[in-house]
Amino acid sequence: MCEAGDKERFFKVLCVVGLFAILSSTMSKNPVLNPFAKSLGTPTPLLGVVAAASTVPGILISLPAGSLSDVYGKERVLLLSSILFASAPFLYLPINGWWQLAAVRFYHGFATAIFVPVASAAIAERFPRKKGERISTFSSATIVGRCIAPFLGGYILSATNYNYHTLYLAVGVAGVAAFIISSIFFRRSEETRKRKMESVKSRSVTRSWRLVAKNRGVLVTSFVEASQYYTYGALEFFLVGYLKEVAKMDPFLIGVISGAQLVVIPVAKPFMGRLSDIIGRRIPIVLGCIVAAIPITIIPHVTDFTILLALSITYGLGFSLVTAATPALVSDQVTEDLYGTAMGFLATIMDVGQVLGPIITGLIIAVSATYTSSFTALAAILLISSIVMSVSKDVRARKLM
Repeated sequence: MCEAGDKERFFKVLCVVGLFAILSSTMSKNPVLNPFAKSLGTPTPLLGVVAAASTVPGILISLPAGSLSDVYGKERVLLLSSILFASAPFLYLPINGWWQLAAVRFYHGFATAIFVPVASAAIAERFPRKKGERISTFSSATIVGRCIAPFLGGYILSATNYNYHTLYLAVGVAGVAAFIISSIFFRRSEETRKRKMESVKSRSVTRSWRLVAKNRGVLVTSFVEASQYYTYGALEFFLVGYLKEVAKMDPFLIGVISGAQLVVIPVAKPFMGRLSDIIGRRIPIVLGCIVAAIPITIIPHVTDFTILLALSITYGLGFSLVTAATPALVSDQVTEDLYGTAMGFLATIMDVGQVLGPIITGLIIAVSATYTSSFTALAAILLISSIVMSVSKDVRARKLM
């Protein structure tokens, strides 16, 4: 009973830390990053470099961080990420050049890149029979922080007449809160320490990477996750352009449609995760890819607000079905001592997909000069990933309840 209580307490604390941490990291970029970068005289062609600087660490560090958490313990690595969340915001204060901003964004990106996959691995480790539900609930907590950030950041900028220092001090408060809570509650037991030290002796980090990279179930699931985030990253950016240029909507209505997904996802994901715990992972993932593909196909053919809002909500439901099951499915494919490595691998491939989505979609729009072809291509990727998941014999789809 005591052990169960410890697990529940750890999970609740992790959700609170996740909310503050992601609130802090998101508020550092939305809506402040664009005007702050321009105020520093950032050349227009390099604005994208500043914006993408925080994404690169996800490709570089997620896998090593996950592997190290398998060896030295999840709590220790989570505490390291909380130090980054707490320290990064204050580095924005002395910035007086765009290249400095890009460097700080790069440093800040390591915090999220380490925190999310390791937290997911820690949850899977503690709740093997409810991992889909619990990982999804944690994800929803971080999304709540992500949703609050632009409203709070926008209010601070408005109230202070674009005083960037005040905004980043607020970012720092949220980051320090995440660190304080982490430093109090994330403690490793002596038993955990001994077990991880045995792992150091028995298996190298690079061997862990090879084991995960050779696991076809992990590869298939990571491909589906990357496809989902490839589509999400592209849709997040180009849907706004479609609504403005083709549907001719005002900024408020654009915000309602594009923001509808962010309301649906945190509400739906815990239920979708529990569903995957009950019926298995494969069916929700395949169904979610199809559900997400349908509205993307229809969007470039309609301009009515009500229909577009319904399509946005439908896409959010499909996205929730897939992403609520994929982290749990990845952990199903490996032994417990590889959870961190597997989650890090998943996060790395996911970030590659999210980076490539807007780039390739932009090229398609430039060549075809229409949103129809680009959105159709996005839907096709989701349908292909659903087929890959449904026919793959390498994915061990477990039903645990």
